[in-house]
Amino acid sequence: MKIMMVLERDFPPDLRVENEIKSLIASGHSLVLACYTVSGSDTVFDWNGCKVYKKRISKFTYKSSVGALRFPSYFKFWETHLEAVYSIEEPDAIHVHDLPLAKVGHLLQKKYNIKFVLDLHENWPAYLRISHHTNTFLGKLISSNRQWEKYELNYCKAADNVIVVIDEAKERLVKLGISDVKIETVANYPVLSDFETNQNSEIDPKNPILFYAGGIAEHRGLQYVVRALPNLIKTHPSIKLWLLGDGNFKPALQELTSILDVHDYVTFFGHVPYKTVLQKLNQSTIALIPHEKSAHTDSTIPHKLFQYMYAGKPVVASNCTPIERIVNSSKAGAIYEWNSSEDFAVKTDALISSMGSFDQNHVRQQILEKYNWDQEAIKLNQIYSR
Repeated sequence: MKIMMVLERDFPPDLRVENEIKSLIASGHSLVLACYTVSGSDTVFDWNGCKVYKKRISKFTYKSSVGALRFPSYFKFWETHLEAVYSIEEPDAIHVHDLPLAKVGHLLQKKYNIKFVLDLHENWPAYLRISHHTNTFLGKLISSNRQWEKYELNYCKAADNVIVVIDEAKERLVKLGISDVKIETVANYPVLSDFETNQNSEIDPKNPILFYAGGIAEHRGLQYVVRALPNLIKTHPSIKLWLLGDGNFKPALQELTSILDVHDYVTFFGHVPYKTVLQKLNQSTIALIPHEKSAHTDSTIPHKLFQYMYAGKPVVASNCTPIERIVNSSKAGAIYEWNSSEDFAVKTDALISSMGSFDQNHVRQQILEKYNWDQEAIKLNQIYSR
């Protein structure tokens, strides 16, 4: 079968898309990918056996995506792009990554009588409710969350298959009235051969290093971590907090470290290469996932949780439903009340103090037996086999 994937961003990289392409090609399918570039030019190239059609998008059209449901120029760009790719490749199925371009996928489904697979990386309407750019005055004017909720329902019903990343996301869609028969969970578990980590890294509870990697936005919950530092410093005077990543909330977080007089304990590394992220992870004591609990985080799962587990690092995470379920069942660390700095400090202090009893091998075994990409690739291929 020839499958045309559609990705609303530049490519590469995109870990989930890369894993899916490799797995489908390994099963004998032919893959093409349509994406865009903001800074590059129109190009066609091969990526691991997948033919990639990259089309330049103007900055104006790119920025109009937030108001796509009210201003159709963004969808027109994609219709033109995908029609051009279809005329060359004539795929049997269109596989749209994430919700925004579902409308365009459905247009090709109807026009050419091909299969339409909608691959939802996250709860998009819930993401927009917490996103900075949609909560500005202008953002609220041009992006209606109610419209996106209706849009999601309509195109999930129209798709031949819907893919989600975690069982809680499937449960949410079923409650909305989407048939559970057409929904498949294909999780963001790691490809073990692609993930390099020091399996013999030592955990030093005397000089604890708290590690965070990812975007620095308010909904990531790092403010509660910083506010917990004064209490943690009392019992662990050599504690350090490493923050790898960037985002619009970084200045406010830096100011908070100064107000609380903990700036000497916090290092902002900024955006760093993936190799550096792994190096710093291996040097750390505890890995953090402090996301604010919301409808978004209660129906998605961060890929990095499984990387941390495979690296053998204890995890301290907020009580977002899927994260809490997996951390507790795998004995991978500690869960705290998402908006309580006091609870974060208590749980982190207890974990550091009991570090000698943390079973790295047990946690890694969970990845080897349960949380890895091999089994997810089987489920992905079964969709196309059917």
